[in-house]
Amino acid sequence: MYTLVMTGATRGIGRVAIEEILRTDPDLHVVALVRAHGRTEFTEALAEFEQRTTILDADLASIGSIRAATAEITRALEDGALPPLRGIAANAGLQFVDALHETTDGFETTFAVNVLANHLLLRGLESHLRAPSRIVITVSDTHFGDFRHTGGMVPAPRWAAPSTLSRPGAFENPATVAAGRTAYSTSKLAAIYLVHEWARRLPDGQDIVSYNPSLVPGTGLARAASARDRFVNRWLLPALAITPIVDRAPAAGRKLADAILGRTPAPSGAYIDRTRMVPSSDESYDADREHELWDFLDEQFTRSIA
Repeated sequence: MYTLVMTGATRGIGRVAIEEILRTDPDLHVVALVRAHGRTEFTEALAEFEQRTTILDADLASIGSIRAATAEITRALEDGALPPLRGIAANAGLQFVDALHETTDGFETTFAVNVLANHLLLRGLESHLRAPSRIVITVSDTHFGDFRHTGGMVPAPRWAAPSTLSRPGAFENPATVAAGRTAYSTSKLAAIYLVHEWARRLPDGQDIVSYNPSLVPGTGLARAASARDRFVNRWLLPALAITPIVDRAPAAGRKLADAILGRTPAPSGAYIDRTRMVPSSDESYDADREHELWDFLDEQFTRSIA
């Protein structure tokens, strides 16, 4: 038996992935970090796997909540209540209709959940990872910033110092939808930088990869969008599922499960586009930015344990 810790498992592709993983790998115990308000329904949905699931309350927009969750997992690993940790799947992500949402810790919420939370989770658990292990961070091809990958719906990333990106109002006209979507694409670029830097630092046998589900209509990611965009996401985009550019949630979730279980081969640091390893954007390979982001995020981790 071994343990996988997963975020973003209560809905959308994460919900499909966790059920697929539990169904196909009887040696797996999943620890799912969920928001308290979604716990009851999620617990009921996984009732058939009750003996192989642990559900912990965690708010990924709160440093204190992440710290508490990783501490609880650590205790369970150390006293043998959980089998060895061999996987982490950071699938949670969100976007807003502006770039002004702020966490109780003072960070812009898109950055806090899509970037900072992933680093805090990995740093909190890295000493308990046992090889062979795989870490998967769900990213997005919006980080390319071109029409081919976004259909013109999401602005290109706008990189700046992490200390700037992490605070509300980092983008032009921060109260607009465009700013909110720029915060999202930029956070996904940052997540790929984070994967590259972690890949340099992890020991042999512990791999980390990015997973891009591409466009998946009908998921909860657009729940904060405008009425028009929710309509497009729910009713118009699913019609594109017959084309190669769109996956419905069941297909995308199964592909995420394949990435998590290692059934999609890729070396540490790689970018998996649904079912295959491909290069991420040219901009996503920048060692200076990767080092700078790591240093900034690690400073937040150090402060949180001081």
